[in-house]
Amino acid sequence: MAAQTGEATTRIGVAIDIPEPWGALLTRRRADAGDPQAAYTPAHVTLLGPTEVASAALPEIEKHLESVASAQDPFTIHLRGTGTFRPITEVVFVTLAVGISECELLAAAITATDGVHRDTRFPYHPHVTVAQDVPGDALDAVFEDLSEFDARFHVPAFTLFSHDVAGAGEGPWRRRRDYRLGGLR
Repeated sequence: MAAQTGEATTRIGVAIDIPEPWGALLTRRRADAGDPQAAYTPAHVTLLGPTEVASAALPEIEKHLESVASAQDPFTIHLRGTGTFRPITEVVFVTLAVGISECELLAAAITATDGVHRDTRFPYHPHVTVAQDVPGDALDAVFEDLSEFDARFHVPAFTLFSHDVAGAGEGPWRRRRDYRLGGLR
């Protein structure tokens, strides 16, 4: 449910973790580029970006996420090479070669409930951010350094994260709950 004025809110996000050893490598590369978000945000594929919701609606949202997870079978993600959103936004990312449609279906299903609305300024494009809002030469270096990146992994779940809204976006995201795919079959 959307938060009403004066109502307590929580910032949530839903993502697929990048498993080890690749998660730490991509997070470290993001930090090396000078991206301050690397300290707070481990490597992941976003399904729902930072979204403020009424805190009282969290149980209903969690129930919805259970339903979404149960309807999606586990799948494989294959990360390969780099891409960029430049010149629209100063972002370099690792691309998905396999798993795009599964991520798109999950992202659409997650926002198919009241109170969970995706930022629609840009179309959903599953990826792993490895540098954002850093100088151009740092973006270029990450783009080149990870151009041959290649990793395949099984995706058995996605995760709901929350963030203290009062913290104005600083500090780590807190893992609230993992949702196993195909869990109710």
